[in-house]
Amino acid sequence: MSWHFFVPFVVFALIFLIRIPVALGLMLTGIFYLAANGQDVGIVASKVLTTLYSEYVLIAVPLFIFTANVLNRGEITDMLFNWVNSFLARYRGGLAHVTIIDSMVYSGMTGSSVAEAAGLGKMEISAMKRFGYDGGFSCAIAASASTMGTIIPPSIPMIIYALLSGASVGALFIGGIIPGVLFAIALMIYVVIVSRRRNYPRGRHYTPREFVVFTIRAFPALLTPVILLGGIYSGIVTPTGSGAIAGLYALILSLFVYRAIGLKALWEVLVDTVRMTGMLTLLVASAFVFSYVIAVEQIPSMVAHLLLTVTDNKYLLLLLINLIFLALGMILDTSVITVVFIPIVVPLIQQLHMSLVHFGVMIVLNMMIGLSTPPYGPLLFITSAVSDTPLRDVIREIWPLLGAMIVVLAIVTYIPETVTWLPSVIGPTAHH
Repeated sequence: MSWHFFVPFVVFALIFLIRIPVALGLMLTGIFYLAANGQDVGIVASKVLTTLYSEYVLIAVPLFIFTANVLNRGEITDMLFNWVNSFLARYRGGLAHVTIIDSMVYSGMTGSSVAEAAGLGKMEISAMKRFGYDGGFSCAIAASASTMGTIIPPSIPMIIYALLSGASVGALFIGGIIPGVLFAIALMIYVVIVSRRRNYPRGRHYTPREFVVFTIRAFPALLTPVILLGGIYSGIVTPTGSGAIAGLYALILSLFVYRAIGLKALWEVLVDTVRMTGMLTLLVASAFVFSYVIAVEQIPSMVAHLLLTVTDNKYLLLLLINLIFLALGMILDTSVITVVFIPIVVPLIQQLHMSLVHFGVMIVLNMMIGLSTPPYGPLLFITSAVSDTPLRDVIREIWPLLGAMIVVLAIVTYIPETVTWLPSVIGPTAHH
């Protein structure tokens, strides 16, 4: 690395310490580097804007954000919860199982773990606490289940990863299905064990007629992931097009079918969507600037050389990468990890001849575990806040669930077919 790199690096470290937004910090880092290196900032700015303009898939991000905001404002979350509750509540620990399956279904609509925790979390945790479940356990289950929001497609982090790595968004979406299901199974196995040990209650036994009624009410909402994912996998629409269809369908459901939002709420949804889109767009633009810096300084080659001096065994390198990203997830936001570290590691993965789709799903899985890992763990803070549960109780209960999730991460890491099999079967529909 040249001495020019250390100036912006120190600036970024200072910006991070004084808690300036990440996107602004990355942008300033790039500007300081270019200034120290005597380069024209305008040329790089033009290149970034041109790159962003040509990235058609980026349009999918605001569309999925809009869909999540509409679903969270409407009664769709209630419909889904009641439907899953009608066939799972009868079992011991049934409400915890309902939380997991409900999150799994909802994941096929939103693409955001944070939106899922904020939208479903309060309702699910309140229901569990009301029926005698420990508050910490309820929050921990809701937080860990929410991680499926960005593993099961659609997934906003997968779109960002695709932009930075060049991997196919469609293949990433399809590749996340089996790991998401494995996540749900692992969490439900833990729920079975704990529910028996703590004698958590069985829920109400719904009649077949009640199940049919709840199914009919939830059916329009349940069509959302079918329409969204079916369009992608059939090749009829791209992931971007499916985002537009999902947003329109969610809007029709909330306005005309369930009559859950009015014009005022719709305006608030649009404002929130614009605000979040602006933040993410600035973050992606800043990531391109930072990627330019690390490419010029040949940081990926240096990191690859450093790791390969430790070991040239592919499996040990994957273990090392997982450990590094798990550690980063404990202290950094996923957006920082994505835009700063993914461009550094991807060249090493290509050197190892590893599928970028497999690696992408593995890393997203890794970062989602970080969302529930202390001390940072934003999902822990969200579930604690929406339910008035002490954070220490949530942290105490999350550790076994983290263990279960790490087991799934290990399976996905060392059995690539858990990610690559479905895209290979569906084949040409796994496109941008």
